[in-house]
Amino acid sequence: MSVIRITKQFSFETGHALYGYDGKCRNVHGHSYKLSVTVIGSPITDTRHVKLGMVIDFGDLKKIVKEEIVDKFDHATVFNKNTPHLELANELSQRGHNVILADYQPTSENMVVDFAEKIKARLPKEIQLHSLKLQETESSFAEWHASDH
Repeated sequence: MSVIRITKQFSFETGHALYGYDGKCRNVHGHSYKLSVTVIGSPITDTRHVKLGMVIDFGDLKKIVKEEIVDKFDHATVFNKNTPHLELANELSQRGHNVILADYQPTSENMVVDFAEKIKARLPKEIQLHSLKLQETESSFAEWHASDH
């Protein structure tokens, strides 16, 4: 039985501010994120199955990532819930803006860990999350690999 990795890519726009940071990123700013999601499994071999030959239907993977990540983070502003920007976050929320108060500093590194946990929880038991790549800029990204955990 073959083990195959498949990857689906996603894009979303998210703003954030890094509480306590000593550089420009302490200010509210945004990124055009690109997220690559790679899962691993064996293609379905049951000839009666409508998804014969697939590890997972790309549409099913898209639904999971869209619901857990893209729909929540796209055009949202993410703050560390311990930020002194809490007043700003509340004001933005009251004005109808999508604000996420995270339990972590919203760096690419922490976001990719958060995303991995959310995606893993939704995958069918026979499919494993292999890796994530969260690209923040053209030249900067964070990666999560199951083999490291």
